Formats: sequence, C-alpha cells, structure tokens
Amino acid sequence: MGEGQTPETAHGVHQSAHDSTRGIPQPIVRAALNQILQSQGFRSSRRSQDFLRYVVERTLEGQADALKERTIGIDVFGRSSSYDPSDDATVRVKAGEVRKRLGLYYASEGRLDEIRIELPHGAYVPEFHRIEAPAALEIKHPELAESHGGVRRWTIALAMLVALAVASGIAWFETRPASTVVDQFWAPVLHGSAPVLLSTAYVPVYGVDPKMAPERPTKLEDFVLLTDQFVGGGDLLAVTRISAMLDRMHRPFRVKIGSDVSFQDLRTAPAVLIGYSYTRWRDISKELRFFIDAESRPRIVTDNGKPTEWSLPNLPADRRTSEDYAIVTRVFHPDTQAMLVEVAGITQYGTEAGADMISNPELLAEALHDAPKGWQNKNLQLVLHVKVISGTPASPKVVKTYFW
Repeated sequence: MGEGQTPETAHGVHQSAHDSTRGIPQPIVRAALNQILQSQGFRSSRRSQDFLRYVVERTLEGQADALKERTIGIDVFGRSSSYDPSDDATVRVKAGEVRKRLGLYYASEGRLDEIRIELPHGAYVPEFHRIEAPAALEIKHPELAESHGGVRRWTIALAMLVALAVASGIAWFETRPASTVVDQFWAPVLHGSAPVLLSTAYVPVYGVDPKMAPERPTKLEDFVLLTDQFVGGGDLLAVTRISAMLDRMHRPFRVKIGSDVSFQDLRTAPAVLIGYSYTRWRDISKELRFFIDAESRPRIVTDNGKPTEWSLPNLPADRRTSEDYAIVTRVFHPDTQAMLVEVAGITQYGTEAGADMISNPELLAEALHDAPKGWQNKNLQLVLHVKVISGTPASPKVVKTYFW
C-alpha cells in the first residue's frame, strides 16, 4: 500500500464528507483551516498552504478517495498529465513538511484549538478531531478552598504567565528565520556586503533575412548569425529563481548578460554563472573535475577530461529532449580569487532544474543528504540527471558528488 492510500482508499471505497469530518460541521472545519493558514508557520510557505487547503477541501467535498500522490502533484504543483511520482518526490516531501508545520502550530498558536486537523503518516487524507476541554477539578473541601482562595488565585495566575511565556518561546523558536540547507549552501557566497553578480550568456541563433519571401527557396546566405540578442528560456528561468531567492534573503544582486560581464567583475564580487558551458567563461570551468563538453558529439559530461555515461547521444537538432544532465559548482576559484557558483545543463532544461534545486530547501536537502561533514565550507560539484516531461524538467536527481 503506497503513501496516500489509507486502508479505505486503497480499495477504492468512497469516503463521505460526513464520515471524514467525524460529525464536525464543515463550516467549523473550514474556520479551523483558515486559522491554521493564517498562522506564522503557514504564512511563510505558499506551497504548504496550497497543499493543506487542497486536501482538506477535497475531503470535505467527499473526494477523499481521489487524494493520491499523482493527483496532488498535477492539481497542486502543476505537474503534467504524464507526471510519475516515482521520479519526483515533491508531494511526499511537502506532505512531511505540512505534518511538521501542523505539529508546531498545535504546540504553540493552536494549543487551545478545539478543532484539530491532522495529516496521518502514510496518507494524504486529513483527519478532523474535536478536542474536549478538560473538566473542572472537583473541590471536595470547600472550606480549604475558601481559606486558601487567595493563594489559589495567585497560583493560577502564575501558572498562566508561565504557560504564556513558554508558548511565546516556542512560537519564537519555531518561527524564527531558520538556517536551512539553502542558507548553508549560499553562506560562503553571500559572505560580505558586495552585491552578487548573476550572469547569463547570449545563445547564438541563426535568423532569417526578413527580405526572404516565404515561397523563395532557402539558401545559406538567407541566414544571419545573431550572437547578442537571445537568451535561452531555461537560463532566464534560472536567473529568475535565483534572483527571487536572493531577494527573499534581502541580499543585493545585479544581473548582467553576455559581454557586459568582464573578468574584473568576477574578481570584485561573488558571481553566479548560468549556462556557462556555451559562454566565453567555459574556460574558467575547464580545469574542474566535472565539465560539460558542449563541443564534443555527443555532448557529454566529462570526469577529469575523460568521457562518462552522462551524455545525450540522441539530442535532436531542435534540442527537445526527454532527459538532460547538469552540473552545479560552488567553488572559491583560484583565477578570480572570489566565490563562484556555476549552474549549467547540456541543454536549457538542465540549467533550469539546477537553479531550482539550489534555491529550494526540499530539493537541496535531498541532494545533499549524504554530503560529508563540513560540506558547508568545502568546494563542491554536483552532477544531476533530469527527466524532461512535455518540455518541463522534473526534479533533478544527483548522480555524482565531489567535495574538496
């Protein structure tokens, strides 16, 4: 039985909305949901909000039996209709995160909530519970209660203050800015106050002479090489993801394209080179262990200059591929004497997936789960394999790591 299937849903038995709410009126459940979504732990994660809202609403609508990993991936996270959960753990990872956020919420802000929403382990169908308030303690000796009434009132007041202080401490501890694996990855790069340089390259494109009529036969002289007008779509998305991450971190950055970037730029500030395998900066990376040799056929990732199995032998002329390989590098480069991050795929799909990984705590944590102790302060290279589904890269998988 896979995750997302309860004993009832695994056999396709329809679960009614009344059964799933355990007799709790739906408006009350929705009110509890809204309160959770507005809490500090959920306000900071739009995807966690979307996930919890989706599974709760589907359950209230009597569609609990449809809450499967693939359905959630398509409806909540925008995966394509050919989405295969075995290749993309986004839904499972997010479900685990939502469970943790719910646990933290009920340990702090929601500790007195009467209605609780829980997401059982191994399932995507939420459960709703009514928590009864503890009954008042019976006073068997009223004369003692009367004589010590003042003491009891002070004791209760003190207990309430202590409880409030503890709850406030828990809330601060759990909602403070955490040092995520993304923070750790970028810490050496963001050391200091210099703005981070984001650089992507122009992609050479052959344009057609506009004077050529559609009915005219195509000749070689009709095509013009355009070297400084187009940027790859995947490279552009990579810049967008990393710049959005830096903005959330409140770190200054500047974006430069193509020949606007000088060697002096790379020497004066940390830099992120995107799609470098097709740029004039490829020589900076040529001496590293893993390198994308875009001039060879087939295009391939090399290991200390030697061919590997990580290649695209059937890459078509239109570069529409069902898979890709990419390299993520973070290194203090001896030539520039500055921190350098490089993200590049054999095609634009790998570049986009690599940028997604190093800006997403869930994906990066999965990629670095076997990293050696102290990796945060080491140079590193990650070789990624990416499946491409309907023109969209899936979550990348690490096939090789190198730390030094």
